[in-house]
Amino acid sequence: MDTVTTDLPKLYDEAQDFMPLFGTDYIEFYVSNSKQAAHFYKTAFGFQDLAYSGLETGLTDRESYVLVQDKIRIVLTSPLKSGTDIGKHIDAHGDGVKVVALWVPDATKAYDEAIKRGAKHYMSPVEEKDNYGKVVRSGIYTYGETVHVFVERDEYNGIFLPGYKEWKTTFNTAPVGLQYVDHMVGNVELGEMMTWCNFYKDVLGFAQIVSFDDKDISTEYTALMSKVMSNGNGRIKFPINEPADGKKKSQIEEYLDFYEGPGVQHIAVATDDIIGTVRELQSRGIEFLRVPDNYYDVLLDRVGEIDEDIAPLRELGILVDRDDEGYLLQIFTKPIEPRPTLFFEIIQRKGATSFGKGNFQALFEAIEREQELRGTL
Repeated sequence: MDTVTTDLPKLYDEAQDFMPLFGTDYIEFYVSNSKQAAHFYKTAFGFQDLAYSGLETGLTDRESYVLVQDKIRIVLTSPLKSGTDIGKHIDAHGDGVKVVALWVPDATKAYDEAIKRGAKHYMSPVEEKDNYGKVVRSGIYTYGETVHVFVERDEYNGIFLPGYKEWKTTFNTAPVGLQYVDHMVGNVELGEMMTWCNFYKDVLGFAQIVSFDDKDISTEYTALMSKVMSNGNGRIKFPINEPADGKKKSQIEEYLDFYEGPGVQHIAVATDDIIGTVRELQSRGIEFLRVPDNYYDVLLDRVGEIDEDIAPLRELGILVDRDDEGYLLQIFTKPIEPRPTLFFEIIQRKGATSFGKGNFQALFEAIEREQELRGTL
C-alpha cells in the first residue's frame, strides 16, 4: 500500500536525527577500467574533471578518477594489480557501486553511534591531512558488500580529499543538467527488505516514508515489494526492494543473479529541465526504457494539467505521475554495464514527493520486454 500522504513532513519528523546527515558526499564505483569509465561518464553524462589518485600520488594498488556535475560527485576506482579486494569485488559483482558516502558534521560520532546501534564495522575513524586541511572518515557496511562512509570535511579546502590531486584534461563535454542525487535504490534478497529497513531505522535513525507491495508493483508475470527510508531532512532517501512471488523471474531476481548478491540497483539524479537533459543524453548515446506509445493517449486524463507539452514527452519516452503535492517527470536508462544490473533514473520534481507509482505498470512491462530480449525473464 502506498503511504505517501499530505502528512509527509510528519513522516520525516519520525526520523531521529541522532546522526545528522547533510547529504550525499560522493558515490564510489569499483570498475574494471577507471580511465575508460571516466571518459564514458564525461562523454555520455556530462560529468567534469575534478581529482585523481594513483601512481602519481603515491598509490600502488589502485587508481581513482573523481568527476563532478553540480552537487554530484562520483569516484571511479580500479585495481592496479591482481589479488586486491577491489578486483575481487569486480570479479564477483561486475562494475558497480561500492561506497555511498554521507556528509556528516562528526564522522567519529556517526561511526560510534552506528556501531553502538548494531552496524557492522567497515572503517574506523581516521584523520586524513594535507596542506589544505583535514578530513575525518569512517564507515559501516549496509546490504551486501555496499558500505556507507561518513565524511567530515568542514576543516578541508582541497579539491576532494587528502591524497588526491587536481585532474584536468583537454576534453570536457558540456554538463547535461544533472543537479544532485534524489534517491538511491538497493535490491536485497527475498525476505530481507524489512531487515534493511529496520537497519536504516535503528542504526541511522531513518523513517519509512513510502511503502509499496506486490499489488502496487506487479505485472502478469513478475512482482516486487519496496519501502522508502529517509533521514529527517529528506536529503537522503533509500528505497529498498525485494522480489515477490510471480510466474517468471522479476527484475530484482535478475539483478541478484547477475550482481551475485544485494547492491545498488539504480541512482536517481535530479534535473530542472528533464526534456533538455534527456534529449542531450540520447544524443550522446544513452539508451532509455520505452513504454508503449498509447501511454501518452490517456496521460492528461490520469495526471491532470501539466506545464509541459505532450509531444516532446512522447518523443523522448518521459513518464509523468502526480501525488497530493504536485507532479514529477521521470525516465530510466537501460543498464549501463554488461551485466543487467546498474542503471540511472532522471527525475524532475514539480512539487511531488513520491516515486511514480502511477508509472509502475507501464515501466515494469517495459523492463520485462528487455528481460525477454536477454532471455532472463
